[in-house]
Amino acid sequence: MSIRLDDTALTALTEQYVALWNEADPEARRKRIAEVFADGGTQILTDPPEQIRESAAGLSFPIPYLQVRGHAELYGRATRAYEMFIAPGEYVFRARGRATRLAEGLVGIGWLMIATADGSEGGAGYDVLALDTDGRIRSSHQYIGPA
Repeated sequence: MSIRLDDTALTALTEQYVALWNEADPEARRKRIAEVFADGGTQILTDPPEQIRESAAGLSFPIPYLQVRGHAELYGRATRAYEMFIAPGEYVFRARGRATRLAEGLVGIGWLMIATADGSEGGAGYDVLALDTDGRIRSSHQYIGPA
């Protein structure tokens, strides 16, 4: 069985995905993760921070990727992102349009980190999501770039 998302489903996925990163309530965040990510789902940060890349290069390792797996680790990742960027009141995450179909069961979501003070862009990224047959995320490959 395969999944084909219509426009309504793509809009809902976009809203749910971005909302979990902005969620203030820990239990609601945990619930959102369980609703959006499949059991054993992963998020992979494909381009880690410069300090990690430099450390790896200093040991003659290729640029590593960072991965969390399962709802508990995803919760830790989302909570830390919330603590760093949203809780201080400086930023909010927003979708850059609606999710886009890339291939069957594969969608992309562009996002922005918007400064609450003036609406400027403080960061941006693109997540490529592989979905299971129920429309939940099996894997999210996150690419972070400049605004």
